[in-house]
Amino acid sequence: METIIYHNPACGTSRKVLERLQNASVSLTVIEYLKTPLTKNDLHKLISHLSVPVRDIIRERGTPYDELGLDNDALTDDELVEAIAKHPILLNRPIVVSDKGAKLCRPAELVEELI
Repeated sequence: METIIYHNPACGTSRKVLERLQNASVSLTVIEYLKTPLTKNDLHKLISHLSVPVRDIIRERGTPYDELGLDNDALTDDELVEAIAKHPILLNRPIVVSDKGAKLCRPAELVEELI
């Protein structure tokens, strides 16, 4: 299986994880999700691979999180996924998917479990 990284080149942690993957010489697909946003369906599949609550992959800092009222506990997972689809900057990064699993790699060292 090819390893996939959902990457934001402006993010230092994302750049570190990408470098580790490149140094490991894995077959790699880099998805710059701000240039190629994930659809709601793609996000649901990714969250399923991660086996985490939707809120675990939402980034708050530097995003419209507060303006969108995403701290409201009454919001459904579907509503949260829709917000991420409309505002890809809300997706926390980097997320790596490999044949060993899927993980939000914060801190960067977590990627070692997927190589």
